[in-house]
Amino acid sequence: MRVIAGTAKGRPLKAPGIPGVRPTSDLVRGAIFDMIGPFFGPETRALDLFAGSGALGIEALSRGAGWVDFVEQQAACCRMISANLAAAGLLDRGRVHCSSVAQSWRRLAGRYDVILLDPPYAVPAEDTLFGNVAEMLGPDGVVVYEHAHRSPAAPRCAGLGVTKERRHGDTTITLYRMEGAVVG
Repeated sequence: MRVIAGTAKGRPLKAPGIPGVRPTSDLVRGAIFDMIGPFFGPETRALDLFAGSGALGIEALSRGAGWVDFVEQQAACCRMISANLAAAGLLDRGRVHCSSVAQSWRRLAGRYDVILLDPPYAVPAEDTLFGNVAEMLGPDGVVVYEHAHRSPAAPRCAGLGVTKERRHGDTTITLYRMEGAVVG
């Protein structure tokens, strides 16, 4: 696994060998950032939920995001995210929150332009999760939901509506925006 593009292009990323942790493949990561590329600039704040190895958030930083908060509950993964940030030279532009996503809402502040949501495929995303995500999303922001193709995403959830969807093997990438937002 490696950083695909940007300032850290080609830098290797370590993936934890923990059962249930499924790092996003280079192919799927590339597809995600092809879909949302225009959202990244120095002022972009991103949130990587269920971060695992941190590959999605690190890719966002490499491609120009100014800041990423990583949320992951497994301590081994949190250490790996920090090591991957350091190896990519991006440690000063991100923070690892080692807690469950449910507990993280109390610690996170402000709005995010991009929210990367990659829960374990065996755990379907609930309305409560999307409700919290919608509260954290900036008015022109985008939510990237990576999920198993066999578990389709709801077309609308918590004031968010699907704007794009793309399938890669067993993985589907669904983009949500606030309903009524102008899609660029």
